[in-house]
Amino acid sequence: MNLLVIEDDSLTASFVVKGFREAGFTTEHAADGLAGLRMAAAGTFDVAVVDIMLPGMDGLALISELRGRGVQTPVLILSAKGSVDDRVKGLHVGGDDYLVKPFAFSELLARVQALIRRATATAEPTTLSVRDLTIDLLRRRATRAGVAIDLQPREFALLEFLARNAGRVVSKTMIMEHVWEYNFDPQTNVVEARVCRLRDKVDRPFADKLIHTVRGVGYVLE
Repeated sequence: MNLLVIEDDSLTASFVVKGFREAGFTTEHAADGLAGLRMAAAGTFDVAVVDIMLPGMDGLALISELRGRGVQTPVLILSAKGSVDDRVKGLHVGGDDYLVKPFAFSELLARVQALIRRATATAEPTTLSVRDLTIDLLRRRATRAGVAIDLQPREFALLEFLARNAGRVVSKTMIMEHVWEYNFDPQTNVVEARVCRLRDKVDRPFADKLIHTVRGVGYVLE
């Protein structure tokens, strides 16, 4: 998936770009509205994440210009301006979603994924499967080789997140934000401890192991 981030604040841009690249997106960045308009007008992106207060051309004018040119790339507005009037203006000029700063990256990722699903009319799956592991998202149950796995709610959430990203390495930061919904503290070992418990239930009884550690990066289910 190709993503364009149009954001002039270097710290926010670095955080967002890094997060999406870790999530497997091909991500490009524009630091001002005019550069962002030129890139977005090419129409090669699946989603554009656009700040409102941009140098050169503000985000609302940028989105309006894109829609006037017939560019239908889904746009998520990411802005510190969070009043009802601001959100309404953003949606009226052609934005598809609006997220107020400060934000959790896990929510930004989920909203972008939702925009992509909506644009491609992809139905949300009710089950996830990796080899002989099956996860029933409706009943919140998991089985491996037909054997039920007894999981606590947080363990199920962790396994679901790994399965949704099967074959892709996810960092501890991504896991902490998605499963625990708060910023990652590099001093805590809560992720390692929970992955260890999950391995005891998902992998230990079986010869083939599915949960793998990628040293210095994170974990992958494959």
